[in-house]
Amino acid sequence: MHNDLIVIDGLQYSNWDRTIFEQLKQGGVTMVHVTIVYHEQIRETLLRISEWNRHFELNSDLIMPVKSADDIRLAKSVGKVGIMFGAQNCSPIEDDIGMVSVMRELNMMIMQLTYNNQSLLATGCYESNDSGVTRFGRQVIQEMNRVGMVVDMSHSAEQSTLEAIEISERPIVISHANPISFHDAKRNKSDTVLKALGNSGGLLGFSLYPFHLKNGPDCTLEDFCTMVADTADLMGIDQIGIGTDLCQNQPVSILEWMRNGRWSKEMDYGEGSKSNADWPRPLSWFKDSRDFPNITQGLKQHGFNDADIAKVMGQNWLTFLDDALVPRS
Repeated sequence: MHNDLIVIDGLQYSNWDRTIFEQLKQGGVTMVHVTIVYHEQIRETLLRISEWNRHFELNSDLIMPVKSADDIRLAKSVGKVGIMFGAQNCSPIEDDIGMVSVMRELNMMIMQLTYNNQSLLATGCYESNDSGVTRFGRQVIQEMNRVGMVVDMSHSAEQSTLEAIEISERPIVISHANPISFHDAKRNKSDTVLKALGNSGGLLGFSLYPFHLKNGPDCTLEDFCTMVADTADLMGIDQIGIGTDLCQNQPVSILEWMRNGRWSKEMDYGEGSKSNADWPRPLSWFKDSRDFPNITQGLKQHGFNDADIAKVMGQNWLTFLDDALVPRS
């Protein structure tokens, strides 16, 4: 069954090379949303896009750029892995709303309004005070809606997320997080947020990053599938998907860049700690993209029917992107 599915991973930030592209194909992945920037500003973002252009040149037999939802279907039909660009912070637009359309023209399809901290647009989930979406943030959401760039609130605080859902004229995503009811982490989301997201037509991508899971690296596939089933009851089966947050073969220096950027002189350990500052140990049943069939099988064993498995594994993402990526005049 897995090989016939459209499989979409709502977020990865791996150390990309041909081996990882081969693993994506071996795992039956049709499309992956790749983080191209965390704290990088405009020029650095352009350099990341240039690096990806080289990846496309050197690995054209395995990967292809995704510029529309139909490209995802094309990737499936030709047996390649579609690559869709996204940003985990609003730094690529700096303080210039005109950069939203520029980045969209360069095929940046998804942008988070915050990455843990307060940004020019909204409040991150690590801040003690959540002031919500800013004046600039409201304007940026409106512009993202216009150009067909998806609003992502994965690393945002609760009030900011709820306001973004309300402000946005198009449904938004939380591309990689889990319910707080499953595991109480700062990055996970309350039932209030998840209900609002589902009611608005938005989408949640379930994270497989161990810090977001009950029992961390020892979380079982059965427990993960129970979480999926419980969230489907809460939000609706059409509003959930996968966003693994897989960060494969990345050095610790990249983890420190994600956590600290250029904003802190002191070491910030994020979801880790001084005694647990490294990447978490991977799940036994999901070490890399070749293990995607395990999720399909786990959902099957949990009692999901074939149609609902197809939705969770990628069809919901595809349906969402069919409208979300289309610019409006």
